[in-house]
Parts: sequence; C-alpha cells; structure tokens
Amino acid sequence: MDIHRRRLLQLAAGGAAALPATAFAQPTYPNQPVRVIVPFTAGSTTDVVARIVGERLEAYLGHPCVVDNKPGAGGTVGAAQVASSAPDGHTLLVHSSGHVANAALYPALKYDTLKDFTPVTMLASMPNVLVVAPNKGFTSLQDLVRKAKAEPGKFLYGSSGNGSGSHIAGEKFRIAAGIQVAHVPYRGTPQALSDVMGGRLDWFLLPLAVATPLIKGGKLTALAIGASARSPVFPDVPTTTECGFGGADQTFWVGLFAPPRMPDAVLGRLHAETLKALHSPEVRTRLEGLGADPAPMPLQQFARLVREETAATAALIKQAGIKLDA
Repeated sequence: MDIHRRRLLQLAAGGAAALPATAFAQPTYPNQPVRVIVPFTAGSTTDVVARIVGERLEAYLGHPCVVDNKPGAGGTVGAAQVASSAPDGHTLLVHSSGHVANAALYPALKYDTLKDFTPVTMLASMPNVLVVAPNKGFTSLQDLVRKAKAEPGKFLYGSSGNGSGSHIAGEKFRIAAGIQVAHVPYRGTPQALSDVMGGRLDWFLLPLAVATPLIKGGKLTALAIGASARSPVFPDVPTTTECGFGGADQTFWVGLFAPPRMPDAVLGRLHAETLKALHSPEVRTRLEGLGADPAPMPLQQFARLVREETAATAALIKQAGIKLDA
C-alpha cells in the first residue's frame, strides 16, 4: 500500500471516529407503540379528539397510538409526565387550550409551559356552547341571566376542573353577563355533564364537540354558542354576542405536544403524518360532525400561538380573579 493511500485511510478513520454515533444509524421512527397521554378523563373533548386523530395517525406511522388518560390538577399531572419523557417521539401529549392557563394558575408547576414542551400542531378548534337541562325551563340565554340576577349567588355552573378551559370560559361569561353565580369544579367533563342533565347544575359552558350528541338527543338544550359566529351544526342557536353579551366568546382548541429537544427528523415525521391525518376525509368528517374544525398548523405558527395565548390567558386570569382552591 503506498503512502498516499495509507494516509487517506487514516484520515477517513479519524473523521469517522469524530462523528457522533447517531450519524451512523438512527432507528426508524416510530419503532414501537406511541403512547398518547391525555391529561383528562375518557369522554372529555380532548380525549375524543385524541382518539379520532390517533386512529388515523397510527395507520400512517405504522404503529399503534395508545391513548392513556392521566387526569388531575387541571391537566398538569399528565403534562408533567410528558415533559420529563425521553424526546424520542414515543410519548406525546394531547392537551386543550387550558394548557396555556396553567402557568398562571399553578405557581409551583414542575415544568415550564413554554420551555418543556415541543408544540407540534393544533389538532382541532371549536366554539363553546352554553347548555342547560330541558326541565330547567330557561327559554333563552337572556332568560337565564335575568333569573340569575334576581337570585344572586344561588345559581351554579360547572366546569371540568379548577382552571380548566370550561372554568375560564365560564368566568368570561359571568363577567360579560354581570351575574353572581357559584362555580362547581369537577374532575372531568362527563361528571359535570351528568349533573347538568340531572338538574343539579344550572348550566355548563363547554366545547361543542362533546355536547353535540346530547343536544341532538334532547338531553341538553343549547342556549348560546360562545363564538363570534353561529355553528353550522346548530344554525338556529344564537351566539353570546347576539344575545347581548359581547366579550364572552372563547375558542376551545386541542393540540399535540411532544417532549423538549426532539430530534428534527423525528419531529418532522410526526408533524407531517399528523397533518396527513387531519387532512384525511375520515378525520375531517368525524370532527366536523361534532362541531369541531380540523386545524393543522405549521410548527412555528403553533409555537407562536402557544406563546401568545399563554400571556393573554394569564392577563385574563388576573382580571377575573381566578384562583385555585387551596
């Protein structure tokens, strides 16, 4: 072997030794089932969206997407598990817009909302709807407000938990309507809905996706849509603004997050396949049937939205005086 060839081989060997191990071989993502943590109970809006999208996503990823419900503390219990998970794309978080409120609600959080998650994409957005039991006898939203003002502090409204999206939406409506009502937090949406239908709660302002089948089935009455425009699912139901309560509307959304420091290749595939799932006719039809709009977003756009809404929601919480029970 001549000296020039020997020198080239030495240089090649030295260069290869300097490269990180990941430069030689990265396992194909995913290479095992993907665990999707939903920090709320089964049957909640976030859970329903996660399952609809997850069923299609697993077909594109080639591995099961297993939903794991980890409710508690406004979604912070499940979120904390994802924040500390390995950034390999096999543990993900599907959270609601309540995620951006938790930094202002829980000063002793074990994670940083902005630094300890990788926003992947919004999955779906939907308006809130104010529902009551048919036997309550409310004829309109104005009728409910009029009766609540006549008996300050007597009426009860529910939410899926202290600091949850439905709690914040409820407080926005309370302020806009100028009424004094008591807030009753639950550990999830299904329990609150059960008490609304049973007449133990006077009203509940929650995402349309979960309420839709109960409204269509006659178990709940929709008095108003908490959005700037009427829903095509219930075109005869007025908005809160139309009813005279401007400023009460709030969009509820569900988004996909991953742990921090995700490798670009893994994040890129996860984002691309999730967008494919959201654009699929099956997913679009199922979400739209619930009153939810598929909401695929570029990585940077969703990250920016999370930053902006974290700041805006903190200001709202301060204005409304929302505090968690000790």
